[in-house]
This record gives sequence, structure tokens and C-alpha cells, in this order.
Amino acid sequence: MSLIQSATRRPVRMALACAALASLAACGSRERPQADLAASQVNTIGVNSYLWRSALETVSFAPLLQADAMGGVIITDWYANPQNPAERVKVTVTILDQDLRADALRVAASRQVTQSGNWVDAPVQAATVQKLEDIILTRARELRRQTLSS
Repeated sequence: MSLIQSATRRPVRMALACAALASLAACGSRERPQADLAASQVNTIGVNSYLWRSALETVSFAPLLQADAMGGVIITDWYANPQNPAERVKVTVTILDQDLRADALRVAASRQVTQSGNWVDAPVQAATVQKLEDIILTRARELRRQTLSS
């Protein structure tokens, strides 16, 4: 190989080596890969899907008045337990975030009792609302675990 051929190939080799190094430089990023779908933030519907599904299951005892998956609001119609027809309840569940967290859920309940044939507002025990929130959160975590294990 002559000195001229060697001198001509050297810049070509150098350019190829630089291109190869430049393309490999991006591989050394310190970013960590994102988690799979079973992460706590699964929200193809606008809110966390685990919270949404568990909330729907939890309030399924009552007829639904409104269910807005994009806004994260579930409102039941009045429900009277057949064993206690003089009392009825209405539940509103609001999912506030896309993460599966306790503070991403708000439950409100209204209660009425009959007095002289008319429905009158009555207080709801705080423990009742807290119990509904606990049931929804526990079920949402179970749904997430099931997704992770499958």
C-alpha cells in the first residue's frame, strides 16, 4: 500500500470512528428506564384506572347517577337498604390524581331518613366515609398486585 493510499484512507477511518463513538455516546445516559404498565400511574381513562375500577366495584350496590371516567367522578343515586327502608344514602367518589395514592381519593356521602313521610337530611358518621375510602384503596392495591403478578 502506498503512502498516498494510506493518507487518503486515514481521514475516512477517522470519520467512521468518530461517527461510531458519537452514536455510542447516547448509550451512556444516566436515566433509568420507566416501569412497566403495572405502575401506580395507569391512566388510560384520565384518572388512575385501579382506583376507578375499585370505586365502581365498591359503590355497585347503588344505582349509578353519573360516572365520568375522564373527570374521575362517580355519583350514585339514592339507595335504600331493603332491610331499612326508612333510611337512604347517596355516595360521591372523586378521584383527584393519576397516581394510586390515598390522597388521590375523596368520598362524600349523604344520608336521609324519613320523618312524617318526608325525607330529611341526617348526619353521616365519619367512620362510614373512611371505611368506604379504605375499601376502595384496598381493592385498588389488590388490582395492581394482580396486574403485577400476571
